[in-house]
Amino acid sequence: MISPILSNIFLHYVLDDWFAKEVQPRLTGKSFLIRFADDFIVGLQLESDAKRLLEVLPKRFKRHSLELHPKKTRLIAFGKPARKGKPQGTFDFLGFTYYWGRSLKGNWVIKKKTARKRRNRFMRMLWSWCKEHRHDSIRSQQETLCSKLMGFYQYFGVRSNFKVLEVVYEYAASAWKHWLGQRHRNGRLSYKKFSRFLTGYPLPRPRIVHNI
Repeated sequence: MISPILSNIFLHYVLDDWFAKEVQPRLTGKSFLIRFADDFIVGLQLESDAKRLLEVLPKRFKRHSLELHPKKTRLIAFGKPARKGKPQGTFDFLGFTYYWGRSLKGNWVIKKKTARKRRNRFMRMLWSWCKEHRHDSIRSQQETLCSKLMGFYQYFGVRSNFKVLEVVYEYAASAWKHWLGQRHRNGRLSYKKFSRFLTGYPLPRPRIVHNI
């Protein structure tokens, strides 16, 4: 098995150098390549260039006993919408969904938000964790939940993603309230009591970490 470091160097040779030296000089329009470990995206100005590249890319990988993930490899129309047009096309990369949206000034800009699968997976983890640790000390539960939420904000805390951060925060509070309620005789905790509870054991509110 190739180690992560060697794998990264290998892919740098197979993909990065090849794209810069062999592919880009043959393209008609502008292009770029962004790679992180084994994941990458290629941006191409012209559809004709994109189709040509999609034909040769599998062959390049096959020469080095590699293959492209069939469900993750596809062409996506992601051009800037016309002034009064509608956006089309989204794509996921490194846990984010990229899409076109309006800026505060009304201009079309590329935005990103937590990919739905990543968001749902994180929330399921919060629910399971609160269930499994509901009998731990309150302070211990609070510290761990704070750590998990801060980790989520640290990675996904970008300006266009604030609504998702709010959804995750509310879900974390709801899951904690539900499973803390199981410690009570009647199996529930009222919103009024939980609100007072959060005053002494607060969870970190959503915050933007990256100004991009």
